[in-house]
Amino acid sequence: MLEVQGLVTNYGMIEALKGVDISAAEGRITCVLGPNGAGKTTLLMTIAGLLRPRRGSVTFEGRNITGASSTAVVRQGLALVPENRLVFPDMTVRENLVAGAYTRLARERSEAMADLDRMLERFPVLQTRVNANAGTLSGGEQQMLAVARALMTKPRCLLMDEPSLGLAPMIVAEVFDIIRELNEDGVTILLVEQNAHMALTVAHHFFLLDQGRVAFDGDPGTMAQDEVIQRAYLGSAGS
Repeated sequence: MLEVQGLVTNYGMIEALKGVDISAAEGRITCVLGPNGAGKTTLLMTIAGLLRPRRGSVTFEGRNITGASSTAVVRQGLALVPENRLVFPDMTVRENLVAGAYTRLARERSEAMADLDRMLERFPVLQTRVNANAGTLSGGEQQMLAVARALMTKPRCLLMDEPSLGLAPMIVAEVFDIIRELNEDGVTILLVEQNAHMALTVAHHFFLLDQGRVAFDGDPGTMAQDEVIQRAYLGSAGS
């Protein structure tokens, strides 16, 4: 469904991605793991059209979207849930959700508003705070809002950047339950996550990114059996 080949992306003179090859199969959860500074967020931002690559390609459902604008990428069916939520703090929950449907409002406004109601049903905590400014929500509530806002684009593939970051363990478990439910509903997910233990409970396939390159990929069982990778990326008992 999503193919990234030979992707090279720079921040100024710094080469953050150094020829990355990854793929995300339709209907699956693919996870990108790796230490801080590995290039995980850069990868998602490049796919989402927020950064332009120097070289390489991004193909989604057979269409080359390399270097396309973020709006064009959303129209193709990809949506990003950014790191640190990045909700619009001075806008209400409802206004944030409407903003998520910005590519749809001109041509299918009534359907988008129906989807807004469905988002509030799916995330009851947002229903109770629908007229509150997003900046007054807790971290967990803001994460729910960020996911719901992305879903307002009607994505076929959801890019999720560190959805558990800064959240209490109980809320982290709830977020990963939502990830499972979305996937069961047919949404393909490319998940970047520092919490490798939780990520591997939902992932069908994973890639390890290190210093801008793919160091390893496989299924979660492969990682559990490899002591070197276990120590390097997940830690190990007694270490």
